[in-house]
Amino acid sequence: MPYLLDALVILGYFALIIGIGLSQRSKSGSVEGFTLGDRQIAWWAVLASILAAEISAATFLGAPESGYSRQNWSYAQFAIGTVLARIIVSFLFIPVFYRHGVISLYEYLETRFGPATRKFASITFMFTRVLAMGTRLYVSAIILVLAVAMWQGGAVDADTKFWLYAGAVVVVTLLTALYTSVGGIRAVIWTDFIQVGVLVASLGFTIPYLLMKIPGGWGAVAEVVKSPVFFDFAKPAGAGAWEWVKNVFTSEYTIWAAVIGSTFVTMSTHGIDQDTVQRMLTAKNRRQSALATILSGIVDLPIVSAFILIGVLLKAYYAAHPAVNLPAESREVFPFFIMNEMPAGMRGLVTAGILATAMGSLSTALNALATSLSRDFILPRLPADAPESKRIAVLRWSTVLFAVLIIGVGVWTAWYMAHNPKVEILPLVLGILGFTFGSLLGVFLLAVLTKTRGCDSGNIIAMLCGIAAVLFLSNVLGIQSRLGIDKPFVLSFPWRITLGTFVTLAVSVMFPTPHNKRHNHPAADAD
Repeated sequence: MPYLLDALVILGYFALIIGIGLSQRSKSGSVEGFTLGDRQIAWWAVLASILAAEISAATFLGAPESGYSRQNWSYAQFAIGTVLARIIVSFLFIPVFYRHGVISLYEYLETRFGPATRKFASITFMFTRVLAMGTRLYVSAIILVLAVAMWQGGAVDADTKFWLYAGAVVVVTLLTALYTSVGGIRAVIWTDFIQVGVLVASLGFTIPYLLMKIPGGWGAVAEVVKSPVFFDFAKPAGAGAWEWVKNVFTSEYTIWAAVIGSTFVTMSTHGIDQDTVQRMLTAKNRRQSALATILSGIVDLPIVSAFILIGVLLKAYYAAHPAVNLPAESREVFPFFIMNEMPAGMRGLVTAGILATAMGSLSTALNALATSLSRDFILPRLPADAPESKRIAVLRWSTVLFAVLIIGVGVWTAWYMAHNPKVEILPLVLGILGFTFGSLLGVFLLAVLTKTRGCDSGNIIAMLCGIAAVLFLSNVLGIQSRLGIDKPFVLSFPWRITLGTFVTLAVSVMFPTPHNKRHNHPAADAD
């Protein structure tokens, strides 16, 4: 039984994670304890949780896919914007959230504008996050498909792939929902801490092991990557100014998208997304929160670069050791290597690393979604004297509800990807957030940067305009062609949030804030 040791490693990982998660039950007996850990979490644990939330299985397999197919580090350019954005978030948003003592970020929008803005923003977040999380989940099952292919000695057909993907989605989601619904945010953060450790251990083994297996080592790798690209200026040879500008906005991995587009993407995911910001707000004060946030951006660069390096090394490895049954789909090459070349035990560890990234981002999403639904819609309707146990029950059942919804999206994604194997992972996952998060960022920027602009009705109109602009320029469902445009202009995914932000700001600033709300503008400082 060649996979017995691997199975034991994976089962041991599951047992450890679930045990740690369930052990936090006694510390989650209040709403603030369940959602924010009573704001008593150490900054280094918050840092680990932020990393676990943002490094999903899509990154674990998608970044090597990018390195393997492109043989360069162009995707790593995005680290420029992510670090810059986290600095902005730490000084612009985090002090405001601490000053107002929010649990759901969208509570602040009600204070600043009114209840309609809060509810619309919360619904927008929940809808988007469920879709984005569901599309990520299927990725963790890719290695399972490769294992089955090895056992049966041939390629796996689309229908079998679907059932394997769907089964993995259900199992991973249910196990994650179990410890998240019981232990709350403390369970999320401490399991995240373990999951980041598994992730780093996986990287620490995989890169040296691959290098050891490549004849010629780094010299052979350099032969594969003859023109390493770190910064892509997206200027086609001989192109005029308009062609260059057009190429900038329609290309995905460019320096312009890294500096500008990535900054707005990260400002949204780390500044106004309940999913990630809830982790930041568990820190003891805003300074520790800012420290964890900024350091997470700095640490993220070597981690993402390491994943890309794995893809480049895989290209060099299979150039030296051609495999007859090497998968045609580049996203399956890393799982193929894991299943075929890694020794027993280590194979289980790396597989556990893939599951760790999936469960880390999923637990974060489930807790944030439950917090938003409960805090923004259900808990305010309970009697003021409702016992704390009833409020916690609402949070736990909300977690279960979103687990079911995410399973639904994940199963649909599994079917789509099984029958459309050429679709790239990263643009699919990151692109979904781009449709709506620009509008969310725009209304939050309006809230903190102005004193007298913005109101409920104007904000909703502005957010809808921002979403519509992004959908149109992204050519969703071929909308431009349907309107008679012969040569559609398709905005690449890093620019969607930037566009949505500016459109939302431009429209919302035309509406004045009611006088009874103008005193709620924050003085941006808090301990």
